[in-house]
Amino acid sequence: MGAMSTTAQRRVLLAAPRGYCAGVDRAVIAVEKALEQYGAPIYVRKQIVHNKYVVQTLEKQGAIFVDETEEVPEGSIVVFSAHGVAPSVHDEAKAGKLATIDATCPLVTKVHKEAVRFADEGFDILLVGHEGHEEVIGTMGEAPDRIHLVDGAEDVANVQVRDESKVVWLSQTTLSVDETMATVGELQKRFPALVSPPSDDICYATQNRQVVVKQIAPETDLLIVVGSKNSSNSVRLVEVGREYGAKAAHLVDFAEELDEAWLDGVSTVGLTSGASVPEILVQGVLAWLAERGFDDVQVVRTAEETLTFSLPKELRRDLRAEAAGKVAE
Repeated sequence: MGAMSTTAQRRVLLAAPRGYCAGVDRAVIAVEKALEQYGAPIYVRKQIVHNKYVVQTLEKQGAIFVDETEEVPEGSIVVFSAHGVAPSVHDEAKAGKLATIDATCPLVTKVHKEAVRFADEGFDILLVGHEGHEEVIGTMGEAPDRIHLVDGAEDVANVQVRDESKVVWLSQTTLSVDETMATVGELQKRFPALVSPPSDDICYATQNRQVVVKQIAPETDLLIVVGSKNSSNSVRLVEVGREYGAKAAHLVDFAEELDEAWLDGVSTVGLTSGASVPEILVQGVLAWLAERGFDDVQVVRTAEETLTFSLPKELRRDLRAEAAGKVAE
């Protein structure tokens, strides 16, 4: 009887919003449109977004992913990833006579512009973020002499600035809101005159995905986050889930990585996906769960997302020119 009761209670709390954000959608479409417009190969510096499936899919369509600009043959087209690049990378592309398509997320570009402005105004900039992340490398490249990376609250003691009365903090857009504010709190104790950015740098999509996980986590025996291990915002969702009450939480790229043993004693599964994850991968996990009796899917929605971004200007220009040419014919 107990087993039947457990089976009857099996359910999935499906987080909404989840998956693609506007910046990721724009970047992926930019590569697809470039392939259609100019033909393969199109080179992409770094992963266009941090998702294994997306990269593999674009490679099949003719995209070639490289680590550095110098790997791109002279005269070719290169797309810069959604995470942004330092000004030096634009210079490298120019030196290599490369045509560039900048797919940097506009929210990351906003942080870059803030860094330049504050540096020009004589501030020391404390960038809250993770060392080695592409977005952090790109942002620091805007003002390398003025930006100091603060990698967590424990790193605050190591920060050295020129003038404690002229200090501002910025952050990587894909961090945990709680983790960032804990670090900022420690920075404010050390630097009472610390200036905050005009608006929170953590992107709307990162925040929204964390908010819904916080809501479902207390009811969740098992939280499954679909996303790649190098996706900062996906990793943060696992951490947030554990912190807010999920009994277990795992990050997977594909349904094939799920382990039957995770379902032992589980009646409620929470399911979400990082901001660079296409919905087809979530549907694969739902199908896997349904085959094991978890076919009662309850959507838990905490926000509506309607933001969209236009394609990179270089691509829009050529698409417009092509459309005008067809009209003229």
